[in-house]
Amino acid sequence: MVMNTAFASLPLTAEFLSNIASLEYKTMTPIQAQSLPAILQGKDILAQAKTGSGKTAAFAIGLLHRLDPKTYRTQALVLCPTRELADQVSKETRQLARAIPNINIMTLCGGKPIGPQLASLERHPHIVVGTPGRILKHLHKASLKLDVLSMLVLDEADRMLDMGFHDDIMQIISMMPKQKQTLLFSATYPDEIKHISERAQHKPQEIRIESLHDNKKIEQLFYEIQKGERTKTLCALIEHFKPESSLVFCNRKQQCQELADELWQQGFHALALHGNLEQKERDQVLVQFANKSSSILVATDVAARGLDIKDLTAVINFELSPDPEIHIHRIGRTGRADNVGLALSLFMPSEAGKVGAIEDYQGVPVKLSNAASLKRRENFKLSPAMVTLCINGGRKNKVRAGDILGALTSNTSLPGKQIGKIDIFDTLAYVAVERPIAKQALKILSEGKIKGRKFRVRKLS
Repeated sequence: MVMNTAFASLPLTAEFLSNIASLEYKTMTPIQAQSLPAILQGKDILAQAKTGSGKTAAFAIGLLHRLDPKTYRTQALVLCPTRELADQVSKETRQLARAIPNINIMTLCGGKPIGPQLASLERHPHIVVGTPGRILKHLHKASLKLDVLSMLVLDEADRMLDMGFHDDIMQIISMMPKQKQTLLFSATYPDEIKHISERAQHKPQEIRIESLHDNKKIEQLFYEIQKGERTKTLCALIEHFKPESSLVFCNRKQQCQELADELWQQGFHALALHGNLEQKERDQVLVQFANKSSSILVATDVAARGLDIKDLTAVINFELSPDPEIHIHRIGRTGRADNVGLALSLFMPSEAGKVGAIEDYQGVPVKLSNAASLKRRENFKLSPAMVTLCINGGRKNKVRAGDILGALTSNTSLPGKQIGKIDIFDTLAYVAVERPIAKQALKILSEGKIKGRKFRVRKLS
């Protein structure tokens, strides 16, 4: 039977469908087509789907459809493993909610002051997205009330278990009504997922989306190296392939920072993402990589979980993961949509067992390539196309993206097409501009006004 993948086949309002179309959601992905009919009928879902499969839109459309906007109580809770994923889920849900007036969506994560969150919770958000630790803290303070909750989403549940959130999740579930719809999404399917499902769900519909990637869309190459050659070979890979944006995976967070520092000394614009960064630092790293102001992001699997970076040219495994399924999820971040991706992996002879496990898991032999064939280039520079300017004002100062764009282009010679991504946070805003106009843009914003006010502006290195 051919599955209908048109969003118009769903029982959604004309306004909702129009907004979905405006966001360029053309047809449903496999996870959306298989799960949305059941979600809209109020059934529990136990779904296995990889990162980038479209699962966020699937559950966001479902919870927005069931929401009563006139009831100002928390009706839906989405639990995520990381702050980055929670922010991404909130952003996508807000976009999908544009057709529904007065929807209040709030993000509750650790690493941010609890005071402003307490004040915002007094307005009783319809939807709360957050990490288990901070959600539990608000439940204990009674600042978050789930007595009328009708929908619970556990997003990337396997990663929450990996991070030690099992007990927190079970405690949160015990503090909400027994009668509710529960949607559980997981990239992998360990026994603990079954345990949570048995405790939290009622006759869930099981959905499994093929987790392997289309090998035709990802060119995967493995390079055998000797001890002490890892960083040298990584630099050779970057010089040879010249990827515009690379996500480099390490297994330990300390190694991420050391490698990023080493790459910086070699002349590459590299940033590190790991658990030791403060929230403001994490935001800046993600903003710069997503808006093409940095060419290389070095990260651990936990830190990179939930990142939604479009047009990622290459994934490089500086170290192989001991888990072949994690390897498949890593490389699946490239080669999305209609793009062809590049996945490059380094391994020592002692790691041949890991390579064999990957071959067994994906059912095809890996392609070995010789590091000696890589072309090194003298005085090689991989300069990012964009530069990020940081403005000392944000959402709380009523600064909007349109205000920044207007300040840069009104009565100036700067064309709008040279202005890139604009990100607004509570007290800071970031705008990407093409490298040749960075000095001019900095001067315009520093000497001029945004929304009639002067703000401090600086260029991020």
